[in-house]
Amino acid sequence: MNSSNFFNSRGALSAVLGGVINLAAGVVYAFILVLAPGKTAGATVVAMFRAEAAKILVIIGQLWLVLATYREVVLPALLAAFVVTVLLFRVALFVRD
Repeated sequence: MNSSNFFNSRGALSAVLGGVINLAAGVVYAFILVLAPGKTAGATVVAMFRAEAAKILVIIGQLWLVLATYREVVLPALLAAFVVTVLLFRVALFVRD
């Protein structure tokens, strides 16, 4: 594998897919939290655990789907973009208004 794979259309598509996997999982997390009735503190914690479990399942499912169907995936580009989006979501927690 040579480094030119990062700089072609397969590398770009792999990076986009890596980023979209985490973004879609974040949308699922938010959607489940919106649907959950958080009337008590316990119910809110349970809803957050369910949302996190769904997020992990979506990530695993989408990674499997991409790796199983896209035969020309550039794995380093996919994983790099995925890790960057995971880290950016974590860094966003430290931003203050």
